Amino acid sequence: MTTISELDTPCVLIDLDKVEANLARAQALADKAGLKLRPHIKTHKLPRFARRQVERGAAGITVQKLGEAEVMADAGLTDMLLTFNIIGAAKRARLKALHERVTIRTVADSAECVDGLAETFTDPAHPLGVFVECDTGMGRCGVQSAKAAVSLARRIAAAPGLAFAGLMTYPAAGKYREAAKWLADAKALFARENMELPAITTGGTPDLAHMAEAAAVATEYRPGTYIYMDRSQVAAGAAGWDDCALSVLATVVSRPTDTRAILDAGSKTLTSDTLGLDGFGYIPAYPEARIAGLSEEHGTVDLSASAQKPAIGAVLRIIPNHACPVSNLFDRVHLVRGDGVVETLDVAARGRVD
Repeated sequence: MTTISELDTPCVLIDLDKVEANLARAQALADKAGLKLRPHIKTHKLPRFARRQVERGAAGITVQKLGEAEVMADAGLTDMLLTFNIIGAAKRARLKALHERVTIRTVADSAECVDGLAETFTDPAHPLGVFVECDTGMGRCGVQSAKAAVSLARRIAAAPGLAFAGLMTYPAAGKYREAAKWLADAKALFARENMELPAITTGGTPDLAHMAEAAAVATEYRPGTYIYMDRSQVAAGAAGWDDCALSVLATVVSRPTDTRAILDAGSKTLTSDTLGLDGFGYIPAYPEARIAGLSEEHGTVDLSASAQKPAIGAVLRIIPNHACPVSNLFDRVHLVRGDGVVETLDVAARGRVD
């Protein structure tokens, strides 16, 4: 068996035991709350893990882009929610091809999006399920009011080849109560309007521990980063360092001064995401060290607060700020247990942001 010490750097390590523990924990929380779990595969982009999530009890998977959905369909995944507005004839044609192969539903937050879908999907015997996306505080996509949600739901229901599937939201981290209230108010309005509301899908990793509050109004929860966790999730209180399954292995290639080390991992490895954090990752072996800056291929580590300092040639594990884009930066990842490499996988949906 190949050992971690034999790997060339920079590279990505995925601790399988931590992955399994993270999957089990989230599924147990969802089961206890009475929620379906529909994990987002954008974090790992690996059919192997998507299948494992379903094996552990997930109702299906969430994908963000058509490219991801196509990869997962090719790998045998059959139940998907595509949480992105599909705009344009070319993309609608790809969605229709997927709709003919697997169970896939999508979202919309505008009449323009719904009308485009209605032009492409015309078969009442095999309608496309469409959720109304709701902005419950994230400030991204989504209708801005419950009244607008009802109006768009009516437009979906009136299209012969579409079926209103429910409401979908991605709440702002820490705003789960506000999101639940928004959705509860919307649910009440649908009831007053005598409109069926088949499902409400919500959630994200930062508020995993609050699934019970989500369950008061929602029927489904969609975490993504939970499978790996990362520095941002530790900062949010959703995980501890021991829960972080993904790490980047990097080598110290220079020590220009006593207080500075240079790594062979820059923005093309760790991403430039800070997510409001100080620096660009956490080095467990040198907790007081700070990854202070990144250029494309170099990472600059400030060692001024670290009593111990790595030598040239030292190989370090780094927990990145944000695991999801790291998955999209590497062609392959190494699945590990202890010091052994169990398997090396191509990241099948890498680059599929189309």
